[in-house]
Amino acid sequence: MKYTLYPGCASEGTAISYHHSALAVAKVLGLELQEIEDWNCCGATVTSSVIGQFAADVLAARNLALAEKMGQQDVVATCSSCYAILGTVNKKFTDDKFKAKANDALSKDGLGYNGNLQVRMLLDVMVSEVGLDAIAAKVVKPLKGLKVAGYVGCQTVRALRQFDNWENPTYLDNIIAALGAEPVPFSHKLKCCTGAMAISSADITVSALYPILKSAHDAGADLIVTPCPLCQMNLDAFQVKVNKGYSTNYQLPVLFFTQLMAVAYGLDRKQAGLDYCIVSPNNVLQKYGV
Repeated sequence: MKYTLYPGCASEGTAISYHHSALAVAKVLGLELQEIEDWNCCGATVTSSVIGQFAADVLAARNLALAEKMGQQDVVATCSSCYAILGTVNKKFTDDKFKAKANDALSKDGLGYNGNLQVRMLLDVMVSEVGLDAIAAKVVKPLKGLKVAGYVGCQTVRALRQFDNWENPTYLDNIIAALGAEPVPFSHKLKCCTGAMAISSADITVSALYPILKSAHDAGADLIVTPCPLCQMNLDAFQVKVNKGYSTNYQLPVLFFTQLMAVAYGLDRKQAGLDYCIVSPNNVLQKYGV
């Protein structure tokens, strides 16, 4: 199974553990992820307000044009925001007027895009293409007894509505179960963490994170896993402020789902990216030898 990988900016910073663990797990599963050469930022949630919507669309489309030069395989994003942005722009290329105007702009960089690729989310590829049986077959350290809250976030399955059930998603929980762990009922699995609003309005972010953490804690979760870099960063980095503001003492590690897969596959700490966590997962995972 061969895919073109769009890593996104977070893979080189706050979500480097996601990038490392995703590549390590992909290798175990026989997924070939070939990174787009000279990729650029997708624009995420701020670019259109700075440079305008069309310029932002072309910025994102440049990545698709570069991917198309590498072949016709699907483009896979690990980041929910990158997936949403690239997927939305990809759909715009079905409009002939937009396509002509965008390709005129791309031609200034010696590029063009026919609009024939599919943009996929890694979570979708894992379940829909690799399959839960194959995921379970590679487990060498079943995570029996581990209770996990699968936090999907507001964007992953809802942005494009291309996979899973966007009101009652099960893909993440099914992966957790395939690893031998117990996915706990988690009422806030789709609630918004406020994303990048944490930069300008940390108090609002903290107030949004509290009920998410409370829901996971009250469900008996030992840790939280997510497929979204912003969700992971906010829940991990702001947990101290939540505890201070709400007189709680939450110590819930927040991992990417690929990190949990890496643990179950017996990969080492570096491959699993476990040393980047703010809330340490060491006590929770020590019985699994990591």
